[in-house]
Amino acid sequence: MTDATLAPANGLRVRNKQDKLRRIKDAAQSLFVANGFDDTTMREIAERAGVGLGTIFLYAKNKRDLLFLTINEGLENLTNEAEDAVDPKAPLIDNLLAVAKLHYRFFGRQAALSRLVLREMIFYDSGAQAPPFHKTRDRLIRLFGRTIELAIANAEIAPSQPPLFAGWTLFCIFQVELRRWLANDVTHLRAGLNELERAFRMLITGLGAASDRHARGRAPIPQRRRKATQSKARDSATPDW
Repeated sequence: MTDATLAPANGLRVRNKQDKLRRIKDAAQSLFVANGFDDTTMREIAERAGVGLGTIFLYAKNKRDLLFLTINEGLENLTNEAEDAVDPKAPLIDNLLAVAKLHYRFFGRQAALSRLVLREMIFYDSGAQAPPFHKTRDRLIRLFGRTIELAIANAEIAPSQPPLFAGWTLFCIFQVELRRWLANDVTHLRAGLNELERAFRMLITGLGAASDRHARGRAPIPQRRRKATQSKARDSATPDW
């Protein structure tokens, strides 16, 4: 058999494989949303997709793995967009909201499925789809850290903690607010982003403006001693209950 003969055959196999994967993803998404994650079985997904049960296990170790199979590619593309959305010269809050807005729109388009994903991602650390999921999540965390690095370089903030840790803290706030938004009315994108911005601004204010950093140093030693003396006096006057 010549190379010219093999090429169409190989192309057909690739297309068939891609078609099977698409049908599996579509079937899993529709059944998870319609029946709930807990009440959907792998066999039902295989039947809906028109593939054998063994074929399902080629892509996913279990139901949770299958759930992330349906969203991993989208999350990776989303992270690519988010990285491109960060402007080195923009204010910190603008970069944070640019990243967040893309995610809110992405998860809001399939709110029911997104709620399942956000629920199941807790302690998700095994299975064929776990490594790509964690890789994408780590990229997003580093992106939040990158926004902090840019803000430091622009003399906008002067955090006392490393940029990656500050970025991780922002990521935690982002996750909580995203979950809270999805749990309520996902049709109000602006309202959700406003609440997120409020939380972000509170943390940014706590980080401190670069111009104020040195002025907010520790109090002079005599003043600290006076405060310590006053504190001891209050403690001695407080009864033990």
